[in-house]
Amino acid sequence: METIQVVIDAKLLQATDRAARKSRLNRSELVRLALQEHLRRLRTLESEERDRRGYEKHPHKASDEWEAEAAWPLE
Repeated sequence: METIQVVIDAKLLQATDRAARKSRLNRSELVRLALQEHLRRLRTLESEERDRRGYEKHPHKASDEWEAEAAWPLE
């Protein structure tokens, strides 16, 4: 692992320390977990945006052959 230096204001540091104590983690563990979660969210947002652009380029067509398979049979 690498050591980094991060500058944060006093209120954020206090909130971080409270959250770390409450979670029974040390400050570094809490910050690592928060950063990992943030990066995971960014990857998810990027993936969703890529999917959205793809669906805009190739919208769903109502005439797709699977529509008949998904329809409830008429009685």
